[in-house]
Amino acid sequence: MAAVYIALGSNIAPEENLTAAVGLLRERMTLTGASPVFRTPPWGVTDQPDFLNAVVAAKTTLAPSELLDALQAIEQARHREHTLLNGPRTLDLDLLDFDGRVEQGPPQLPHPRLATRTFVLVPLRDIAPLWRHPVSGKGVAELIAELGPDGALAKRIN
Repeated sequence: MAAVYIALGSNIAPEENLTAAVGLLRERMTLTGASPVFRTPPWGVTDQPDFLNAVVAAKTTLAPSELLDALQAIEQARHREHTLLNGPRTLDLDLLDFDGRVEQGPPQLPHPRLATRTFVLVPLRDIAPLWRHPVSGKGVAELIAELGPDGALAKRIN
């Protein structure tokens, strides 16, 4: 079984959508950990509600492409629409890491913007403080520190 990390985010009915997503993920794989939920301000399109973000750790027998399909199916089940880049969304599920693989994809592994996203790194640090980026070899705390003051943007809410 492969060890994976998946990011969850929502700013439209976020409590409902994150809870539902965890249940749907649990139907498809074995969850081995979940971060606290963090509130983060939007970026890109800033005239929208804050996001709630979390990361789950799981074990799966699915191949990376099958897992990506499963994540997209869960997004669709929660009525995700890709209408505005960085805009409001019911649910966003991103495959961050798949057993430390480096692949061009699809899906691209690790997630291509993982190292620049505080809203992913901070929850990831909570469940995998020793995780290292498969390409750079940098630890999660080091990646957060490199983001400077943005590293403080994610606020734990539970």
